[in-house]
Amino acid sequence: MSQSSRLAEPMVRLTRRQFLWGMGGGMGAAAVPLSRTAYHGYQINRLASQPRSFALSSLEPSLAERAAAKGLIYGAATQHHLLANDPEFAEAVLRECQMLVTENDLQWNQVHPDPERFDFAAADGLAEFAQMHQLLLRGHNLVWHNSLPDWFKTTATPQTARQILVNHIQTVVGRYAGRMHSWDVVNEALLPADGRADGLRQTPWLELIGTDYIELAFRTAAEADPAALLVYNDFELDYDRPQDQAKRMALLRLLERLKQRDVPIQAIGMQAHLWGGETRFNAAKLSSWLEQVASLGLKILVTELDVTDQPLPQDLAIRDQIVAGAYADYLAVLLEQPAVIAVLTWGLSDRYSWLAEFAPRSDSAAVRPLPLDQHLQRKLAWQAIAQAFDQAPVRTKQSATSGAATSP
Repeated sequence: MSQSSRLAEPMVRLTRRQFLWGMGGGMGAAAVPLSRTAYHGYQINRLASQPRSFALSSLEPSLAERAAAKGLIYGAATQHHLLANDPEFAEAVLRECQMLVTENDLQWNQVHPDPERFDFAAADGLAEFAQMHQLLLRGHNLVWHNSLPDWFKTTATPQTARQILVNHIQTVVGRYAGRMHSWDVVNEALLPADGRADGLRQTPWLELIGTDYIELAFRTAAEADPAALLVYNDFELDYDRPQDQAKRMALLRLLERLKQRDVPIQAIGMQAHLWGGETRFNAAKLSSWLEQVASLGLKILVTELDVTDQPLPQDLAIRDQIVAGAYADYLAVLLEQPAVIAVLTWGLSDRYSWLAEFAPRSDSAAVRPLPLDQHLQRKLAWQAIAQAFDQAPVRTKQSATSGAATSP
């Protein structure tokens, strides 16, 4: 899976290379002290004792068809080798999805393994699969500090970093020009905890190029493919916690600066790696912030949605009920905002969730964070997403596809 997901507390955030406690400690998932967080037993018991109905009149149509009926896009992140080696999984993807997201196949360390060499084999395979089956394709990502290959440390300097960045974006975006619905141009460039007044994260790009590396990335991507929707993507934007509030405000300031400079940014991506027992969710506050983003003329995509069940009881009925409730509560707010054009889960089936490795359950039970279970069967989470689509206001088709390639 892609190396970028984030979870709410108790693990303040997860990278896809590390599973950290707080601001850089080393405590693994199995050792998380739940008493330190909002996930006390009574919280989970309360959620479990309030069952909700996610009943549907029919389990058909698919998530993609339900979303499309409202002018929305539903899709999932995956990798070419999974589709190529698991025909049953590929069939499920074709049944449920309108869009594929390049989970790992276009990360820097995958696609640009040496300074002078690119490797597009996996990404080309995913693009060909999408084209063959008339699916939209979404690129993740062009600029991210956590996916840099080893050679970058010894090759990139203040004199060379700008050209390295431009060359990478021109080469990668140019190869798929006209075939990508959208790109995560810059991923996770904000971290208010780093202490900068502008909220920017201390990254190699910031150190080597300066604050305008974000603008440079968007302008370069726009030149390489004017048809693709260009997105800024980030995590920790979802809950009513100090770090989320700080990130939301820092992102608004960044968006305002970029818009004032006529930078070709067209949307934001909300990763939405949710936590299955988190109670610090303020629908009104989140809705107000979404309206502020929309007022800048930007679209909004839910880009990496899943719900970790790591702290929840082993009982499947309780776990699935709480996970489904997290999906329902979140999407009820997001889909009321007309600027939201897509809901993309970070994976489709529990069979291939990154959380199995990075947030395993301490009781060794299989994780269940996604719409389909390990046997590719639709779960309560699938029903909650389907119900959210059914209840969403109708968008126009143009709202989801204008300004972006509409076919692979």
